[in-house]
Amino acid sequence: MTITHKHIDEIFEYDGSQINPSWAFQEFGIYGSSIITWIGPVNITPDNLKDFADVGLEIKSNYMANFICEFFDQQPPNMRIAYLRQRLLVMIFREILTEYGVQTEREGDDIFVDGRKLSISIASVSLSSAKIHFALNLEDKGTPSDVETIGLYDIRVNGRQVFTEDNLLDLINKTATKFIGELETIEKDISKTKVLG
Repeated sequence: MTITHKHIDEIFEYDGSQINPSWAFQEFGIYGSSIITWIGPVNITPDNLKDFADVGLEIKSNYMANFICEFFDQQPPNMRIAYLRQRLLVMIFREILTEYGVQTEREGDDIFVDGRKLSISIASVSLSSAKIHFALNLEDKGTPSDVETIGLYDIRVNGRQVFTEDNLLDLINKTATKFIGELETIEKDISKTKVLG
């Protein structure tokens, strides 16, 4: 499976519609499986909510690093595989944070730092593809008042700010690259493994 990663420099809002099928092709002309990343606010409108548990809740933030992943390799698309890949992405990002000295906790697909929520995520499928949205607060601003949140720029290790605008793109690219590498390794392992029988 070939996966294309493209980072978009333009700042725009994630409103939930970007998780619709073939968004990367329609907006950027990217064929096939892809990861699109960008910086921008999140404000998911009620008609674009995909998680029944989120109905009636506010999902918003002034400033987030967004990942939209789309996969066409499973036909028909498989919701379980979509969620397994989502968890893999979350765990890879936690592993990268550990390399920076940042200690985290995980509850399902949510990442917490010092008990404060850093990320949001959802996985879903359409008739043609599986989609993941994964996003990380950059600042603790514009988030729901009933949720304790933290942004990447708020994180300190030994009194030092870990993430800034200077290294954010490196963090995004490293995450996408490691995620793609894991998925490609799985495909290679499948191709060289003898089937039991």
